[in-house]
Amino acid sequence: MTEVKTEEKVEKVEKQEKPVVVKKFRKPSKKKVCAFCVAGEKTIDYKDVAKIRKYITEKGKILPRRQTGVCSYHQRELCTAIKRARNIALLPYVGD
Repeated sequence: MTEVKTEEKVEKVEKQEKPVVVKKFRKPSKKKVCAFCVAGEKTIDYKDVAKIRKYITEKGKILPRRQTGVCSYHQRELCTAIKRARNIALLPYVGD
């Protein structure tokens, strides 16, 4: 009797197939274009708080280039503008 049970177990194990893993490939993302280059702006004014506020988080951190899509030149200008606006209390250092 033990021989029959073991043969059934072996057959059950052999019948179980491994699940097929399907890899999903990401579609290449569209390259982000710098909003300041499109607008044709050379410098970023620290007094324009409405424009600068889009590039900081709710906690007050400056967003990185890979998130915003700003070019390196304008990212550096943006950082100095944000820091100047913070210094004269137009923007908060820490969010709510």
